[in-house]
Amino acid sequence: MTDNQANTEVAIFASFNALLIRDLRVYFRSRGTWLNPLVFVLMVITLFTLGIGPDPTTLSNHASGIIWVVALLGIMLSLDALFRADFDDGSLEQLLLSPQPLYLAVLAKVLAHWFITGLPIVLASPLFSLMLGIPVTAIPALALGLLVGSGILSFIGAIGASLTVSLRSGGLLIALLTLPLYVPVIIFGSQFVQSAIEGWPLMPTFSMLLGLLIGAMVLAPIAIIGGLRLSQDT
Repeated sequence: MTDNQANTEVAIFASFNALLIRDLRVYFRSRGTWLNPLVFVLMVITLFTLGIGPDPTTLSNHASGIIWVVALLGIMLSLDALFRADFDDGSLEQLLLSPQPLYLAVLAKVLAHWFITGLPIVLASPLFSLMLGIPVTAIPALALGLLVGSGILSFIGAIGASLTVSLRSGGLLIALLTLPLYVPVIIFGSQFVQSAIEGWPLMPTFSMLLGLLIGAMVLAPIAIIGGLRLSQDT
């Protein structure tokens, strides 16, 4: 490896790291970005517990589907703002024209969104389990499934956000564009939690979730780049 190649790689990594840290700082300053999804998830789960009733067995039977559908809706609340600020202030156009690899820039932005929206939900998973009658032994699997699944949800949702960033109100359109892609995630995520509750083997379902995450991390940025370029040209 030549010195020029080494310097280029260092510069690319520094750019990726700087964009990731910058987005995390912006999200931390805007509390609504990470707090609103968490509050929404807590409120909706509370409503489900009131509607279904206090019986732990009944709640446990529906817990896996409730948690994953509510987590999906909570994460979708913040997707419209993923590229919005950069589009409004013109930094998105500069990012698209930058000589740095756009793939890594998009990857950094989505990773920041995953961290800031998925991690609070993962940390609150013991509370969800208590509210829905999930056994204590299933809490680690619930947290692990939400950690992996929230990443998939962020990457898939970012595709819809890239296509609607030029629209003033694209939240509903994001849902229409991405909901069909979310179906496998909801199926395997719910099955993973249910397997933990019932004591079934976890690796088959977890392998599918992990495969979906790797596929989303590799392929979604390509689609996001296309969506951003299309939105910027319109």
